[in-house]
Amino acid sequence: MEWRRLGSTGLRISRLGLGCGNFGGIGSAPAFFGMGENEAQAFELMDRAFDAGINFFDTANAYGGGRSETYIGRWLQTKGSAVRDRLLISSKVFNPVGQGPNDRGLSRRHILQQIDASLARLQTDRLDMYLIHEPDPDTPLDETLQALNDLVRMGKVLYVGASNIEAWRLTRSLWVTDKRGWCRFDWVQNSFSLLDRDAEREMFPLCADQGVGFTAFSPLAGGWLTGKYTTGEPYPEGSRMTLRPEPYRHLERDRVFRGLAAFADAARARGVPPSALAIAWALHQPRVDAAIIGPRTAVHLDEALTSMTISLSDDEMRTLAALFAA
Repeated sequence: MEWRRLGSTGLRISRLGLGCGNFGGIGSAPAFFGMGENEAQAFELMDRAFDAGINFFDTANAYGGGRSETYIGRWLQTKGSAVRDRLLISSKVFNPVGQGPNDRGLSRRHILQQIDASLARLQTDRLDMYLIHEPDPDTPLDETLQALNDLVRMGKVLYVGASNIEAWRLTRSLWVTDKRGWCRFDWVQNSFSLLDRDAEREMFPLCADQGVGFTAFSPLAGGWLTGKYTTGEPYPEGSRMTLRPEPYRHLERDRVFRGLAAFADAARARGVPPSALAIAWALHQPRVDAAIIGPRTAVHLDEALTSMTISLSDDEMRTLAALFAA
């Protein structure tokens, strides 16, 4: 495993982070609570990831209705303080956790309430990394940023970040925290893959200029870069396209399917799984500190780990990207 500093911080994270969004559910959607990996399966994945050198686990307060954090907390208790001291736990806040009007968002009330709930489920005294899961247009930005600053001053959170954030909003956030003397966003966690390169336009230049880190979620584009989706074939049962296809409907085009076929050929020529090549491509982008992987099985995890053995030249990076160019 390789490690890299997170942005301008002194924190060193593994190039792969274990995404725990499928522990006890599939993401934050209540319709899928209780699905995904059960506790025993989650324990196996965490064991294998930790043994492989992955030193940060990514979760959220709403994943699986709290089950994801609960499983991680129980796993940590079986391992003892030596493992906890070597591991970085990252969680998030924003998505609904109840039916009430204040049970979601980034208000001061909700953030302060949810950090304590997350710490209780995780059975730990601090979160090493804490993200807003997405921006909250209904809450003043200053209110959110001051609440996050207070969490750091309380010692409940060590580093704060932002997920699913736009470049303009990150710019404004950095201006506010710099002006107020508050803790700033240390990193961004946005989608980035061969099929989603939006970050290259504005976010990567901004992160480079401001010394903000970047971790990429969905480096496999919701499974589209694994080789499971091919022209004219039904989507595999239990895949994203059979459970929650809406975010990926825009990929259902002949051009994308042709690119996927050529990409599978490129992976085959290297003797590696398409998923490993896709993750390697994301990791070779200079602004990407780490990629968040969400393996459902030990085989998936092993394939992701293979990405660490793949070297790509600048020309090879451009050739692979060109497969999906408009």
